[in-house]
Amino acid sequence: MSIFEYTFFQNALAGSLLASIVCGFIGTYIVSRRLVFISGGITHASFGGIGIGVYLGINPILSAMIYAMLSAFGVQWMSHNAKVREDSAIALFWTFGMSIGVLCSFLTPGFMPDLPSFLFGSILTITTADLILLTVVTAIVLAVFALLRDTITSIAFDPAFARSQHLPVDAVEYLMMALIAMTIVCTLRMVGIVLAISLLTIPQMTANLFTFSFRRIIALSIVIGWADCLAGLAISYWLNVPSGASIIFAGIIIYAVLRTIKTLVVKFK
Repeated sequence: MSIFEYTFFQNALAGSLLASIVCGFIGTYIVSRRLVFISGGITHASFGGIGIGVYLGINPILSAMIYAMLSAFGVQWMSHNAKVREDSAIALFWTFGMSIGVLCSFLTPGFMPDLPSFLFGSILTITTADLILLTVVTAIVLAVFALLRDTITSIAFDPAFARSQHLPVDAVEYLMMALIAMTIVCTLRMVGIVLAISLLTIPQMTANLFTFSFRRIIALSIVIGWADCLAGLAISYWLNVPSGASIIFAGIIIYAVLRTIKTLVVKFK
């Protein structure tokens, strides 16, 4: 129990809770709207912003957030207005962002010590500044969902019908793309670029085993996401392995166990 006395572990617990909340909301929209591939593209494109931030000597998280939002807007605009296939637009921004990140990393004088943490994540390195950023993003997400709950739900399940009801589909989609980009960048410290998309999909997949309600999936995703983080932290502590990969591993194991239990219950009911 002495591990709870350390500030870095307290920050990890607080960060995992905040990340679970924001990912519970945004991840449910992503899964319902079938934007997993787009989110993966934004995640990898954000590496370009990290490289630019390191090269220019500014906060890489801030530059990654700006770059990720611009990439998200670019994918949205190209797929809707430039007559470019959505997967092609995603591939363009995905590869361009990665290439920019690699080039800037190599052009930066000296050694880039934080690169592995951005790629693979380490929740134990979360700082007070990261917690403040997570708190701000979480507050923004909660406010947006509170004000536009019904509109977001309609667009998530059937954007064509929402458009026929004269709902502001385009504006809300751009707003949600911005929130997706912000959420992804905020979770990079936890699980890294390679695994960030898993935090936005695995808890929702697990929650979807028990309910099809949009609101209930959000609530269950928050609980399951935090359970994944706590289990991952425990695995990381006991086995002395990277925390980011441990969180995703724990999430997949929990999903597999619960799915097996549900299958057996249905089979022998």
